[in-house]
Amino acid sequence: MSAMSTEITSRSLLIKITCGAEAAERANQAWTVAAMGVAAGASVSVWLTGEAVWFAVPGRQPDLELPYATPVADLVETVRLGGAITVCTQCAARRELGEADLVESARIQGAASFVEAALGDNVRALVY
Repeated sequence: MSAMSTEITSRSLLIKITCGAEAAERANQAWTVAAMGVAAGASVSVWLTGEAVWFAVPGRQPDLELPYATPVADLVETVRLGGAITVCTQCAARRELGEADLVESARIQGAASFVEAALGDNVRALVY
């Protein structure tokens, strides 16, 4: 078997979203890439910081209202069901949010966990 035909058994996509409705196109692009990663069979983990934390809060998810774009709530749900969503510890605390306030299965973790995930084997990290 040649090196070109060697199959990677585990691919991971780590996406950090640093914006919310104030940068609608960037935020939507991040969620679109994350959902497409799930569809492609990658292990997808989305990390939310700053105003992006609201994407993980039911009833508070911003509607980005972008023409030609999949509604962000649908993209968040795709990632929630097929990947992982993590909210920054400090960002959650500044907004007085706990894990009980987040979408089902979302968690709160700090920067050390993000760095550990980013340094894993076969991980591609993107920041939006």
